[in-house]
Amino acid sequence: MIKRREFLINTGLALGALAIAPSFAFESKKRAIGIQLWTLRDTLPKDVKGVLAQVGKAGFSEVETFGYSVDKGFFGTSVHDFKSILNDNGLKATSNHFDFNSMIKDGSTDLLKSYIETANHLGSEYITVPYVIAELRGKSGDDYKKLALQINKFGELCKTGGLKLAYHNHDFEFTKFGPTNGYEILLNETDKNLVDFEMDLYWVIRSGNDPLQLFKKYPGRFKMWHVKDMDKVNPDWNAEIGTGKIDFKSIFAEAKLSGMKRFFLEHESNYKPNPIESAIKSFNYIKKNLI
Repeated sequence: MIKRREFLINTGLALGALAIAPSFAFESKKRAIGIQLWTLRDTLPKDVKGVLAQVGKAGFSEVETFGYSVDKGFFGTSVHDFKSILNDNGLKATSNHFDFNSMIKDGSTDLLKSYIETANHLGSEYITVPYVIAELRGKSGDDYKKLALQINKFGELCKTGGLKLAYHNHDFEFTKFGPTNGYEILLNETDKNLVDFEMDLYWVIRSGNDPLQLFKKYPGRFKMWHVKDMDKVNPDWNAEIGTGKIDFKSIFAEAKLSGMKRFFLEHESNYKPNPIESAIKSFNYIKKNLI
């Protein structure tokens, strides 16, 4: 029988080991699996309540929104009611894709006030710049530097509002400007205390770049990821996670280096006829093999 004194000593040693190795305790904790609701864009606008119930039943615990309108909320559902539906299904909108294009074009920040209010009502952590339209994309390195200044301004307002700002990429940000590209300009010219990055792994790889190299060059900047696979035959198409050509195991192995705190599964193109069933298959692969 272990004596009380020995028990206390052994327990103290164990607690001491955790104190000097907190990263081990952190790494052992399972991450939540989120979904970017764009994956369900064909069905969600028609049945917000029913689709979010499917998302919760599938096992997701976090969502990233899209489609918000100041006048119509989320597809005709008020922000208050949308949050209630999320709560009823064990879901939390931790990030939101809001349209920044009009603010980038005219320099106004009035719309951002509504975004901050909405995100705070939902209990979110992030407001995310999802997509810059073609006419506003940088045509030179200087254009991207100007965009970075605007993003910094947005980030400062989000911080004042108790939120974080993130920038989500596609492939066009990797347009070369001499020895650099638009994405690296944004990474270098934005304030890391104001702006995080949501790395879309598919689009980084689709552009011919390597996420692992970016993790090494800019450690800690990529607090969120979009996780979607690339079809083995047609790289323009997505595939269910684990069935395509992207090596997610090597990428997830460097999650800590990247700074990743959360990720969202997304199917953007060529998903199966039943989007929720396809998302569930990707969810199951991630749960079994990646976290």
